[in-house]
Amino acid sequence: MLKRASFVAAAVAAAGIASGAQAATLDDVKARGVLHCIVNTGLPGFSYTEADGRWAGFDADMCRSVAAAVLGDGEKVKFIPATGKTRFTLLNSKEGDVIFRNTTWTFVRDVDVKLTFIHPTYYDGQGFIINKSKGVKSAKELDGATVCIQTGTTTELNLADFFRTNK
Repeated sequence: MLKRASFVAAAVAAAGIASGAQAATLDDVKARGVLHCIVNTGLPGFSYTEADGRWAGFDADMCRSVAAAVLGDGEKVKFIPATGKTRFTLLNSKEGDVIFRNTTWTFVRDVDVKLTFIHPTYYDGQGFIINKSKGVKSAKELDGATVCIQTGTTTELNLADFFRTNK
């Protein structure tokens, strides 16, 4: 029984249900009998709905794993689709219990959003792809170039920081 309790505590902590309100969130989930899991709205491989409406992908599976650990049933999940603009609001308003979606852990988010990031579930990176015929040997040569990115993301901020630092 102690092993199970330790596993549940670890799963809940890894899921991000940890802060001063950890116990309250866990109690809410147990009382409700369903984990409210905030996910992306259609990111192939991570969280998306299949033709039959079932959520699939890595993030969806993480939600099911936490539900299985906390509630004993991996199907006791309500998936709450969120955009980059709504994910933190949904969590802070308690509409969701945990976020499993692409969310970069930053200092500003630690301080301003007042949430506790527990453990990354996925590590990624950023890079440039350019046609070899352009003869570019370093990303530093791309200052002033047109670069395609999603606006309003940490990628945009990282790009601006990179070129500001590498003038």
